[in-house]
Amino acid sequence: MKIALRKQQILAAVIESYIQTGEPIGSKTLQNTQGFNISSATIRNELADLTSLGFLKQPHTSAGRVPTEAGYRFYVDNLLDVKEPDERVRRYIDSRLRASDDAPEHILESCSALLSELLSIAAVATTPSGSEARVHKIRFVQTGRYTSMLVLITSAGMVKSRLFRCDFAITPEMLTVFDRALNEQVAGMRLEYINKAFAQTFAASFGELGLLMPDMLMAAIEACRDALSTSVYTSGATKLLYQGDLIAARNVLELLGDKTESRRLFENMPEGTNIYIGKENSSPLLRHSSLAQTSYYIDNRPAGALAVIGPLRMNYKGAVSILEYTAKRAGEIIEELIAG
Repeated sequence: MKIALRKQQILAAVIESYIQTGEPIGSKTLQNTQGFNISSATIRNELADLTSLGFLKQPHTSAGRVPTEAGYRFYVDNLLDVKEPDERVRRYIDSRLRASDDAPEHILESCSALLSELLSIAAVATTPSGSEARVHKIRFVQTGRYTSMLVLITSAGMVKSRLFRCDFAITPEMLTVFDRALNEQVAGMRLEYINKAFAQTFAASFGELGLLMPDMLMAAIEACRDALSTSVYTSGATKLLYQGDLIAARNVLELLGDKTESRRLFENMPEGTNIYIGKENSSPLLRHSSLAQTSYYIDNRPAGALAVIGPLRMNYKGAVSILEYTAKRAGEIIEELIAG
């Protein structure tokens, strides 16, 4: 739907004021605070028209207007002017993510905590889906005379480790053989193909030496199985209790507390940046909330999602700005980690 420029300006002013104050907005307030060079009566007429179009509503006869879900949707689709965060915020995001750059999982946990801190709402980060991931490299670290750790690094940057124990003394030379033999076979292989059938065939191809490999191969299978599943990191859900809508806050807490349901929701997020307002959300538990989500990319491919959940009067401009910058930096730092 197209509406005249002045109506767009008034709608944006109402929404941005309501996001900031949570109070209904009247014509006199708009005239006094927004600098409209038109009469209060003209503003009232425009507010009435926007109400008849379904973009605004009037809680009480004598009250000002507040946005409807349709009003927020028009604002997000047509009036949202998103800019990159200022330099101070960018530096802060970079420093927080760099402090966690020892593993992709730690970077993504930091993303969730950081988004919640900066926006004062609930935040979510998901690890890359393992469905398309491949083995990038496997390493071994000896931890004892009979024990060692297998470390799996996937093409999506995930790092999974498994301890294994052997009935014989493990030597550095033996781990070198394991390392070379396994990486020659599995580098570039999809994670789902590292299974018991593969392990049996692989061990058999080494004859008597294969008798030494079952514990090591079982560790590889378990690490790949772990990497196939998506992890969901959440932060700040209790902050919604202070946003005014206790029912919405309770529902978000319920959703994020259900790991299976939240994984299902965020695993299936589409690529790019998307905003879901109220009833647009696929989960009934988010029907009184807004969700803003964006993808982060590894090797130019969408890897996972960052998202924030807040009230309908979420600061959409700030949320998208910080989400997109955080996602961009997270993907870049994870890529550096993989390359290193």
